[in-house]
Amino acid sequence: MTGTTTNWAAFAAAEPELARTAEARFGAFTHHILATLRKDGSPRTTGIEVRFLDGELWLGMMPGSLKALDLRRDPRFALQANPGPGTDMAGGDVRVAGRAVEVRDPEVVGRYTEAVNPPDPESFHLFRTELTEVVRTCVEDDTYLVVRTWRPGSPLRTVKRT
Repeated sequence: MTGTTTNWAAFAAAEPELARTAEARFGAFTHHILATLRKDGSPRTTGIEVRFLDGELWLGMMPGSLKALDLRRDPRFALQANPGPGTDMAGGDVRVAGRAVEVRDPEVVGRYTEAVNPPDPESFHLFRTELTEVVRTCVEDDTYLVVRTWRPGSPLRTVKRT
């Protein structure tokens, strides 16, 4: 995941329909799956809650959590919205990839804390995301598997498969 990154607001301006769909998928459930990289380079997946605030996609984590330590060491991540119960994948599948940047600015952390009210507002890790890719996969017309992929600086790419 090298190359161009952007924040959520710039993505939403470039692809508002896909951004609304992604936010709806993440908003449908509280817990999602975050993939980070361990010290040895192997993947780690963990549950996470995400927030969309002030044009950013935020990741808040408990102090000293392994996922926070992973991101401090290597900021690359992948995030998958909870697909929900069952196997029908209503609403499709949404994934986001990018870099996580830890935010320690007291003013920014304070605004986040005020809006989200984390369990321990005095001690948590806060990361702002820089997106490298947003992907939505869904079934349309009960016929086509449709994959829409957006990357900064590129037009939305849509692939349909039968």
